[in-house]
Amino acid sequence: MPSASRASSVPSIPSVPSSLWRDRDFRRLWVGQTASQLGEHASLVVLPLFAVLTLNAGAGQLGVLRAVGQAPILLLSLFVGAWVDGWRTRTVMMLTDAGRTLTLGAAAVAALLGWLGLPVLFAVAFAVGALSVFFDVAYQASLVRLVKRDQLVRGNSALEGSRSAAQIGGPALGGALVSLLSAPVAAASSMLFFALSFLSIRGIRRTESIPGRTRLSGRRGRPPWVGRRIHEGLRFVLSDTSLRTVCLASAAFQFAFAAMMTVYLLFLPRELHLSGTAVGLVLAAVGPGALLGSVLAARLPGRFGHGTVLVCAAVLGDGVFLVPPALHGSYPLTFPVLLAVGFVFGTGSQLVTVTVMAVRQALTPDGMQGRAAATITFAGMGLTPLGSLFGGLLAQEWGLRTSLLVTAAGMMLSPAVMALSPLARLERSLGASQ
Repeated sequence: MPSASRASSVPSIPSVPSSLWRDRDFRRLWVGQTASQLGEHASLVVLPLFAVLTLNAGAGQLGVLRAVGQAPILLLSLFVGAWVDGWRTRTVMMLTDAGRTLTLGAAAVAALLGWLGLPVLFAVAFAVGALSVFFDVAYQASLVRLVKRDQLVRGNSALEGSRSAAQIGGPALGGALVSLLSAPVAAASSMLFFALSFLSIRGIRRTESIPGRTRLSGRRGRPPWVGRRIHEGLRFVLSDTSLRTVCLASAAFQFAFAAMMTVYLLFLPRELHLSGTAVGLVLAAVGPGALLGSVLAARLPGRFGHGTVLVCAAVLGDGVFLVPPALHGSYPLTFPVLLAVGFVFGTGSQLVTVTVMAVRQALTPDGMQGRAAATITFAGMGLTPLGSLFGGLLAQEWGLRTSLLVTAAGMMLSPAVMALSPLARLERSLGASQ
């Protein structure tokens, strides 16, 4: 099979020894990341559903709310990557968990006092989104500092598997609480998970070295200007063919997915008449599929090749969202189909996520991990606020069903970009992919 350029310098990824799970610090990172992801996924459903079901937010307002929550990715990712490479990731994760706990606690109090209107929701969404950017970059960089390189695939599979489990419990919990109880209880549930994450990560005892601190220092040992470190991260990612393709494919997917999800969150309750609990369950169906995707990601790339898995999984996972626009009829008929759509999407998207993360980490030296992760996040997720706004505008002008079909079709651009690039030719062993 032809192969992508620049990959010959990457070591192959062998099977991971069972000693990974005997590592107490890795287990604490895993528990903390799982709790954090559960709180994050619950809050991602709580805030939009509260706006739609309680405040009667329209398509444009929901698009703005989602865009505000996603804006920190565009505004902060590059700076966060530069900072994380010069900080202990344990400290960053603890501070962000504490910040999200306080923010959602304040939201719960505001809801109890009757102050939780759209302006407050915008502020809460932005704050939680900003802190989540710090946490997500930090935990990815933390894994590289905690485990050996030949453990990265299994370590990523475990962490991404926990994120999948959070996708099961978070949306279902958030949707049920908003629908059956109250916004303060829903916000408080997310707050408790962030507090648990704080306590678990606080227990990590291994002294964490900061790769490249001396090499990256400026005169008299002072850290270099942040702009210079951002430029180094951008230059590194853009100079690598595979990482550059990941950026392009991620940008195409995230823009279309953000637009589609804005329409989808309106389509489910208003066009198909699903309750808040049912919406939460439909969204949670992504989780079991993602758990399967995490398991498959530890096996399929080594059997069929990383490039083949990436393209096929993206086609399957993204293409399944062409089904919901065709759904009509009663709840007993549409609900199982929607669950199946979520499951298939979860499987495909998780295969792509874990495989791409392993490729990125294998291609990237330790001292560049935070900046590489943040640069790719910026290139991909940075377009999500624009996608959310576009989805809301499209729904206002074209209607929910047509807009859902258009945005779902747009998601297919991502696998097309990968299929036409050297990334599709990455072989079973990354070290043999030249």
